[in-house]
Amino acid sequence: MNFYKRARIVCLAIPYGKAATYGQIALLCGKPKNARQVGYALNRERLGEGIPAHRVVNARGILTGAAAFETEDTQRRLMEAEGIEVHWTEDGWQADLNRFGWKNTMAEALRFREIFEEQGI
Repeated sequence: MNFYKRARIVCLAIPYGKAATYGQIALLCGKPKNARQVGYALNRERLGEGIPAHRVVNARGILTGAAAFETEDTQRRLMEAEGIEVHWTEDGWQADLNRFGWKNTMAEALRFREIFEEQGI
């Protein structure tokens, strides 16, 4: 359960107008091999309310979580509303992570670590 608490903190920190990857969130949680667990947690709403799940994409920027939303185009529409441009590819809707990816800093990563330690998670 501590992983989910960590993932909640990290997901809430994804900036407006930016996209993060499942792997990036897992890494920031201190569990770099748990990208699938991030996806599971988001899909099953294990992180609680208010999570900007629409900002989370796979490592190539593909909007793979679309099925977890109310309608299939909800994730895309929410991203576009924040200014994140997406385009159609043969693999599905894709955000350009070079332009719209969250480039978290080492300072942010270290701050997450401090928060986790403070909260005992």
